[in-house]
Formats: sequence, C-alpha cells, structure tokens
Amino acid sequence: MTPPQTISERLLDSEARIRTAIRDAVANLSVLENQVPSIQSIAEHLIAAIRGGGKVMFCGNGGSAADAQHLAAELEGRFLLDRAPLPAMALTVNTSSLTAIANDFGYDEVFARQVRGIGRRGDVLVGISTSGNSANVVAALEAAREGGIVTIGLVGAGGGRMEPLCDLCLKVPSAATPRIQEMHILVGHIVCDIVERTLA
Repeated sequence: MTPPQTISERLLDSEARIRTAIRDAVANLSVLENQVPSIQSIAEHLIAAIRGGGKVMFCGNGGSAADAQHLAAELEGRFLLDRAPLPAMALTVNTSSLTAIANDFGYDEVFARQVRGIGRRGDVLVGISTSGNSANVVAALEAAREGGIVTIGLVGAGGGRMEPLCDLCLKVPSAATPRIQEMHILVGHIVCDIVERTLA
C-alpha cells in the first residue's frame, strides 16, 4: 500500500497542476488568436440582429448556463460603456418555464420550446456547450433553424452535434471542460465589447 502524501508533496503536486493549467490556457489563447475572423463575424451577426429589431438569445447547461446568463447580462445592462440596454436574454433563468417544459415535454425541450415561443426570424441564438452534444442545446438550434433564426455555437474541439446546425461555430481546441469554458467567456466578452462599441 502506498503511504499517503505529505503536505509538502501535496503542495508540490498542486504547484505542478497550477503550472499545467496556466500553460494549457496560454496554449488555447494562442490558437484562439487564429479565430479572430470568426469572433468578429459573431459580433457582426449580433449587431445585425439588434439593428434589425431582433434579439439575442443564449442557452447552455451548468457552467455554460452561467456563461449564457453572464453574457446576456452584459448586453442588457452594460459591458464597459453607459448606453441604452440591448435586447438579450438567457433561456436558462425562468425556473417555472424550465420545470414546466421539462415535466411536460422532457428536459431536451427546455430551450427549444422557448425558442419556438419567443424566437423570431432575424433573431440570433447562441448555444454554448463544451462537448457540442448537449441534447437540449442541439434541439434549440434545430428549432431556431426552422424559424429562420441565426445560429451560433460556442463549443469544444470536436464541434459535436451542434456544429452542422450552426451558421457559425467557434471551436475551442481543447477537450478539458474548464479550459473550454475559460475561452468561451473570453470570446463572449470580446463580442460584447465590439457589439457595445458599435451600437452605443
């Protein structure tokens, strides 16, 4: 039987994990720099929708739900500039709708049914999933496409089932959920900055 690690050994192990996480994040950042045109295109889709009287909807699960709410709040409230609120919403926040739809139609429908109810041609749906395979996000993208809504995906390296359903799919080149989420929120912040400065 292996003896338990000493505190010193655990601290050394922690230091190695910290350094690895930082190196991985830096590597993802350098690759993300190659996706500047895609990030700019995401911002342009959001700007076009808002200028045309449409809105931006976000959806995701778990940490991606938090990202959805975070980014919607940056647009509805403000990112850096004082300006008029922008029409954005997260489909993750209405617990009555989420639980009613999940109970009556299944959890896979919690976002899609909202998209069908409130989404309109000219809107944008941003689906966020580290795997690209979240069934309820996939269903939401399908519903959006049926309704003439622009679909954008923020996913991990593989793209998953979401990729073919997206007008624009930004893939973070990692299989590690935390590293993907870090890049998603960075991309989201950059997009919010561009949208805000263009529309302020």
